[in-house]
Amino acid sequence: MNEKYQIIYADPPWRYDFAGTGNRKIENQYPTMSIDDLCALKIPADDNSVLYLWATAPKMPEALRLIEAWGFKYKSQAIWDKGSPAMGYWFRGQHEILIAATRGKMSPPPADKRCGSMLRYPNQSRLARIDGKCNAHSRKPWEIRAMIARWYPGKKMVELFAREKTDGWDSWGNEVECDLSL
Repeated sequence: MNEKYQIIYADPPWRYDFAGTGNRKIENQYPTMSIDDLCALKIPADDNSVLYLWATAPKMPEALRLIEAWGFKYKSQAIWDKGSPAMGYWFRGQHEILIAATRGKMSPPPADKRCGSMLRYPNQSRLARIDGKCNAHSRKPWEIRAMIARWYPGKKMVELFAREKTDGWDSWGNEVECDLSL
């Protein structure tokens, strides 16, 4: 399938190499990928597209490298405030970063639909444990996908590294039935 997408939403399975003990390794939750393997992926982006990429604070250098490898240019970022601190080494992480990057000519969201850069939603991993859903670790707020879809009606959208199917979005990942192959 040679489908091209104007909207790319991605939550890469970043590999961390500094877990002090085996029980803190991300691989206990899901398989990860090296930055070289992530950069080597051929992303099905249209010549004019926007990438919304999730990163954690320790992965910012890799995230910027990945954006460039995929042919995008950094534009801005928002912060997801999860509401309570989690694990961390320098700081106990209470936030994740959502980076916006573009390829070609892609406009930002319409002015009347833009939001502030602080996105406050409860930690979905903790909620998922309560509601019994699987693949809870690193789960992102569904509201973010919905917001992006409102910003770009009629655009072809794909979620990379998807953990569940979302109406209106094509999906690629090892936990969903994929709509494309990379």
